[in-house]
Amino acid sequence: MTVEVLHLDGVVFRREGREILRGIDLRVAAGEHWALLGPNGAGKSTILGFCGAQTHPTSGTVDVLGQRLGRVDMQELRRHIGHVNPRHPVRSDLTALDVVLTGFTGTVERMMRWTPTPAERSRAEALIALVGLAGEERERWPTMSQGERGRSLIARALAASPALLLLDEPTTGLDVAAREQLLETVDELSRSEPEVASVLVTHHLEELPESTTHAMVIADGRALAAGPVGEVLTSDTISDAFRHPIEVAHHDGRWSARARRRSLV
Repeated sequence: MTVEVLHLDGVVFRREGREILRGIDLRVAAGEHWALLGPNGAGKSTILGFCGAQTHPTSGTVDVLGQRLGRVDMQELRRHIGHVNPRHPVRSDLTALDVVLTGFTGTVERMMRWTPTPAERSRAEALIALVGLAGEERERWPTMSQGERGRSLIARALAASPALLLLDEPTTGLDVAAREQLLETVDELSRSEPEVASVLVTHHLEELPESTTHAMVIADGRALAAGPVGEVLTSDTISDAFRHPIEVAHHDGRWSARARRRSLV
């Protein structure tokens, strides 16, 4: 039986009289890995806010992990959602292990007078190894590379064993090598945590993990297409979304996009 993790039905969102989203429908099942793609300002991050139980729709319904927004304790619901945001506002001299441990408390900093249990510490160390940072538990946030920070945040998001993982442009600021390491980490999660569903926001096809199963393409607050990734990511759909002739290609599990060549004749 398929377990539904997310269900957005006819979602509309307005802010200061402006319609940001118009009739968004989205269903995500356990183990599916979705990508939300579209140009800047399309509404991708707003949709992610609903998925993360951060925002209520103006109209329509949002069910997250079987709970209807507006009828549930949002703070409690968020404890079952892992959120990876490269702009995570750590200001202290935390170690990588400290950062991951904050995933158990749902805080940015280590809570005063809170001590992790042996099981929590053991899971944090195992997750650090899972994301490829074994031996770097004592590396400190201010001196960590952007790639190390990104992988630490993935481990943090997984600490409390969430059913849903949200990745908000996780490769922002990474060089090519760090980007590839992070994407390899995300792909590994599809094998090590097979029941976890994920939603990743990006506007670059090159940043999609191989494990991506579904996609939604958004433009001007509307979904142009949604479904299995191979059916959605077409040259015509991406060209429509970005209002430019784009050629989409898929090779060896990865996606790419480039401008269509124009004839000089």
